[in-house]
Amino acid sequence: MNNVLKGFKEFIARGNAVELAIGIVIGTAFGAVITSVVENFINPLIGAIFGKPDLSGTLNLTLNGGQFHFGAILTAIINFVLVAAAIYFVVVVPLNAMQRRRRTEEVPADEKPEDVALLEEIRDLLAGRPPQA
Repeated sequence: MNNVLKGFKEFIARGNAVELAIGIVIGTAFGAVITSVVENFINPLIGAIFGKPDLSGTLNLTLNGGQFHFGAILTAIINFVLVAAAIYFVVVVPLNAMQRRRRTEEVPADEKPEDVALLEEIRDLLAGRPPQA
């Protein structure tokens, strides 16, 4: 039993599980924000354009007694695109910009790594030597 608890403690302490848990909590909170934006801004905007805030009750087709709800599919697609765009612009773009900034801060463009400078010095010394027979 102690081995199981010790293994679980090591698993939690690794960091991946903690990062995953934080990601889930933040993702859930971010999902609530996106849902609010969709329900309180996008759906009224769709309502102003199409006459209804939700397209699920529109664009229906009945064929041999079967109902096809294209409006519901269109609403789900719009919601997916909005969530994906929000995640991209609110999370991905700032993180990519932060990573680019970190990379440029780590190695200044005018400074060469030590091994490159050393290799260039060796090259220059060898270029100044007379050829050997």
